[in-house]
Amino acid sequence: MGEPHELTMLEQAAAVRSGALSPTELARHYLARIERLNDAVGAYVTVTPERALDDAARAERRLAAGGELPPLLGVPVPVKDLTPVAGVRWTAGSAVFTDRVAASEPHVVDLLRAAGTVLLGKTNAPEFGLPAYTEGRIAPPARSPYDPALMAGGSSGGAAAAVAAGLAPAAHGSDGGGSIRIPASCCGVVGLKPSRGRVSWAPFGDLTGLAVTGPIARTVRDTAALLDVMAGPVPGDPMPMAALGAAGTSGASSFLEWCAREPRRLRIGRWARPDVDVPVDPVVLAAYERTSALLAGLGHEVVDVEQPLGPGDHGSFDPVWEVMALLAPVPAGREGELMPLTRWLRERGRAASGERFALAMAAMQAVGRKFAAAVAPFDAVLTPTLARLPQPVGTLRDDADPAADFAAQYAFTPFTGAWNIAGLPAVSLPVEWTDGGLPIGMMLGAPHGAEGPLLALAAQVEAAAPWRQRRPVAW
Repeated sequence: MGEPHELTMLEQAAAVRSGALSPTELARHYLARIERLNDAVGAYVTVTPERALDDAARAERRLAAGGELPPLLGVPVPVKDLTPVAGVRWTAGSAVFTDRVAASEPHVVDLLRAAGTVLLGKTNAPEFGLPAYTEGRIAPPARSPYDPALMAGGSSGGAAAAVAAGLAPAAHGSDGGGSIRIPASCCGVVGLKPSRGRVSWAPFGDLTGLAVTGPIARTVRDTAALLDVMAGPVPGDPMPMAALGAAGTSGASSFLEWCAREPRRLRIGRWARPDVDVPVDPVVLAAYERTSALLAGLGHEVVDVEQPLGPGDHGSFDPVWEVMALLAPVPAGREGELMPLTRWLRERGRAASGERFALAMAAMQAVGRKFAAAVAPFDAVLTPTLARLPQPVGTLRDDADPAADFAAQYAFTPFTGAWNIAGLPAVSLPVEWTDGGLPIGMMLGAPHGAEGPLLALAAQVEAAAPWRQRRPVAW
């Protein structure tokens, strides 16, 4: 069987069910790896060994009792530290909340527990999830396991680093402007941003519809299986989507089932020109062309499309993001302890009147409709995930000039945010790699609600250009 961390998430679940691997053995294996390797990659901000072993013991009792078993019984899945887990430290990436312990947790955490997962800990995230890098004051920076001099991306940087380094088989993430797909690209793993409404935020609010919860894993099938666990509406959700298999829905009854379906000949649009005036690395463009050829070789029609957004369209996102930065309730007198970028965004958010925010939301929704209309004629759309290769740690962060910091993030990630604005699903796949062994993520997106067909296409791509055997030196 090899080392437990060499197994995929689904293989671990099968090994637990068969008795070939015990949940306690699996948890101890990962805890030992985290102790040995975490400082080098900055994957976890909080490790919960007692909770992990308690969860594993509970899974073993469930196995002994027999009967129907949950799908991921005994399998470790960490939670991003922007999301609370009751009884566990919850920093949201901020030194202001270094010692905070969560009193409650959202529905998605309940679903992960009901699926039988084991909590190894909370993964590293930047302050309030605002930047596209994971470099804060409460933990070492999250780094790409393929080159620890390079950033893991953000804001789910710790989650992607954990999966890539073999410190978790899969991980919970969240994405408000690329925060699952950016680190997936930097770390050479699969990261899926679901459609708006696919995964409930209950009981928390969903003010703008930008941010969604989603899976990060090494394979497309693991990604689909983790989405199966996370997905589902809660009564009262502002933008609910019916669960797969529910009355009135069509297609497969699970996202994992979709991965076994051979896609028909698809019409795939593509563009590689950003919607802001920034250059794209020629190495990334060459990878994009090879991926286009791969899709055509699989029998799909690949169509060149003009960038659907124009100058200024993406800027509708900015005032909304600035107001979102205010949602964290920082205690009085502690604003000065926040990161410079966070303070800058919050100051700009406070300066926004209610009228300006309402107008910005309306403008952003108009841009989202424009983008969705451009995607609608296609079964899928291909773009690079990022405009550049993973950057050295500290390259984007500029504490002396937060405006320059924000602009640098745009230049690095010009392709991801539009999918959040429109609420459409998109997945970053580690299809391409440099000659030096660095991952180059390619992004496939689809119309709203089309995660199933999107995952079927992603699984086909993985079968044609497998990446599972690509592992960092520390593996």
